[in-house]
Amino acid sequence: MNYINKIAETISNNYENATITTATLLSVLTVVLALAVYEYIIYRVVSHRAFYNKSFNITIAIIPFFISTIILCLQADIVITLGTIGALAIIRFRTAVKDPVDMIYILWSIHTGIICGCQLYEVAVLTSVIVTVFLIVFSYVKVGGKSYCLVAHLKKGADTAEFTGCIQQFVKNSRIKSRNYTEKGAHYVVECSLKNPEELESALQKLESIERFSLIEYDMEDIA
Repeated sequence: MNYINKIAETISNNYENATITTATLLSVLTVVLALAVYEYIIYRVVSHRAFYNKSFNITIAIIPFFISTIILCLQADIVITLGTIGALAIIRFRTAVKDPVDMIYILWSIHTGIICGCQLYEVAVLTSVIVTVFLIVFSYVKVGGKSYCLVAHLKKGADTAEFTGCIQQFVKNSRIKSRNYTEKGAHYVVECSLKNPEELESALQKLESIERFSLIEYDMEDIA
C-alpha cells in the first residue's frame, strides 16, 4: 500500500506543471482544433480525385495535436528536448506519398502543430489562409486546354495521314504515344490538349477510316 500511495502522490504532484499551465494547454489545443478542422475541410473540398482518401485526411487533421503538445513539452524541460530528438531520429515512415500535393498537406499539419505549440497563433492562421488561396487558385485556374488521351482504331488499309491531319487541325499540342499495327487495322494512342473536345469528336466521327475511338480526360502529366 505504501508503494501505491507513493505512486499516487507522485502522479498528483506532477499532474500540473508550473511551466505548462492548464490554460496554456487548452488555448493551444483549441487553436489546433480549429485549424485542423479547417485543413480537413480544405483537403476535402480542393481534392479532385476520383477516390477520396478519408484515412489520409483524418491523419493530417490529427498530426497537429501531437506536434503542438510535443513542442510545449520541449519548452518545459531540456531533458525532454534531448530525449525527443533522439526518439524522432530513429523513426522511419514507409508509406509512399502517391500525389506530390499530399506533401503540402503533411507539411501544413506539421507547421500548424509547431507554430501553435510555440503559441504563435497569428502566424498559423495567416499561413493557413494564404496556403488555402494558393491551393484554390492553382487547382481551379487552368492555363490552356485540358489533357486528353485519344484511343482510335483505324480500319485495315485506312489512310493514317487523314487521321493525323484531322488531329492537327483541331489540336495545337498533340503527341502520338503508341502505334500498333495488326491484320485488322491500326491502333493509335494520342496525347492531346483540348479546349473544345466536341469539335474533335465531330470531325473524327465523319472519318470513314476510323472504326471506333475513345477520348479520355485525365489529370496526370503523362500516361505510362
